[in-house]
Order: sequence, then structure tokens, then C-alpha cells
Amino acid sequence: MTEIDALAPGPDGVWAHDNVVVRHNPGLRFDAVRAGSTVQVNHCLAAGEIGEGLVPLITEQARHIGLSQREFEHLLVGIVRTTISDPVEAWTTYYRNSLYDLLSGRAVFAPVHQRAAASIRGSVLDLGSCFGFFPLRLAMQGCSVTATDQSAGTMDLLATVAPHLGTRLDTAVFDAARIPFDDNSVDTVTALHLLEHVDAETGSAIVAEALRVARCRVVIAVPFETETTVCHGHIRTFDETALAELGRSTGEPFETSTYHGGWLVIDKTTAPQLV
Repeated sequence: MTEIDALAPGPDGVWAHDNVVVRHNPGLRFDAVRAGSTVQVNHCLAAGEIGEGLVPLITEQARHIGLSQREFEHLLVGIVRTTISDPVEAWTTYYRNSLYDLLSGRAVFAPVHQRAAASIRGSVLDLGSCFGFFPLRLAMQGCSVTATDQSAGTMDLLATVAPHLGTRLDTAVFDAARIPFDDNSVDTVTALHLLEHVDAETGSAIVAEALRVARCRVVIAVPFETETTVCHGHIRTFDETALAELGRSTGEPFETSTYHGGWLVIDKTTAPQLV
């Protein structure tokens, strides 16, 4: 398997990667089937319809035909790329629509971003940014923010599209369990819906690294699930008890809460006063 080059040129209306083939097909609103080892998708979505609002629809289809996380990601990329022929224009449209859905409250994930934005202090290092909608939101508000992910492809995509949205932000590629930043080098570290993608040992390492790098605060959000959402890459579940245990393990003051999932906010006892 190779990492997706979401900006690679290709034929109009057709996108294929590994075993996923997506076609823009007038007359078929949205149809996804598994034929042997191949996932075939047909759709007739318009430019105004591609964005975060698609995620529930794709998730429903993913569960129906048993998509893996990799296939889910390929399907989403394929829909964007087959809706608008020019790669940069396609992704700029997807980002613009998604930011509108998130900022207006229409997207399912909107309350998470709103709560997280209200919880930060000063400069921000966002771990596991994926497409980078949350750090983009902060950058548009004038916050000093660095988006990070272990996928070079998503960080390249974010860095390419951000100027077309009228903003710029720093990006970095690394494993969140080994952050290449100095101790106490950023005010707030955020990890929004990241820890459910890793095992407990790796999750503890990520939290330890976040605390090492943060001067003031670490903000963590997780979904509360009884079963993992496989197509989203979730490999473990959280509840209030598990989140509180994680907070206690840090030895730092913390608070947990429930709001569209679970929240763990850790404030460092050695934090400097921000002015």
C-alpha cells in the first residue's frame, strides 16, 4: 500500500487507488458496492455538496459494505477528485465547504471544534490534525498554530490549500508519541479524537509527550463508544472512567467532562502566567 497523493493528476471523473475505484456518474446519487476485492463507488455529487457534511453518509456506506479505514479514506479522496477536475480547485472547494459546515454548526464534528477552540491558551500544537480543519480555524482567528500528522500527504495537502483560503499555518510531519519539539515550547497542545486510533501504551506516550512540550495546558477529546468505529480507524473505546484514569496517571491537575464525547484538560502546575 502507498500513501495517497491527493493532488496527483488523473482522468476527469474517475479516481482509482489500490482497490478503490470512484466514478462521477450522472444519474446515480451515491452507490458503493464491494465486488470481490474491489470497492466500486458511483456518485453525481456537485461541488457545493463535497465537505464534512458527507462524512455521515460515507460512514453509513462504509459500515454497510465493511470498509477498512484505508478504503474509507480512499473513497473520500475519490469523491473530491471526481467532483471537480482540477486537483487544487477540488480540494480548496472541499476545505471551504467543510469549514463552513464546521463553523456554522452543521457538521457533526462542529461542537468538538467549538469546545476545543474555547479551551486553548496562547500558541497551539495540534497533534493528529489529519485534514487540519481545527488548526485552520485557529489560524483564521489569528492564533499561532502548528498542524501535525504522521501522514506527509495530508500535511502537504493542508499547506497547499491554506493559502487559497486566505491563511497560512505551520505544518510538521511526525509520530505524536515522539514529538520533535523542545520542552515547554508551546502554550497548548491539543489531541482531538486521536487517542482512540492508538493502543493504550502509545496513547500514554502521546500524553506524556504533549505534557513535556506544553507550557500550560493539554486538551484531549475522545469519542465515547461502546464499539470501535473500524472504518474511522478506531482501535479502542473510552468512557468517563478510562478518561479519568488517564488524567490521574499524569500526576498533574486535570478535569474531565462530557460534551459530544469525552474531554480531558490537563493544566501543568509549573505553567507560567500568560499575559
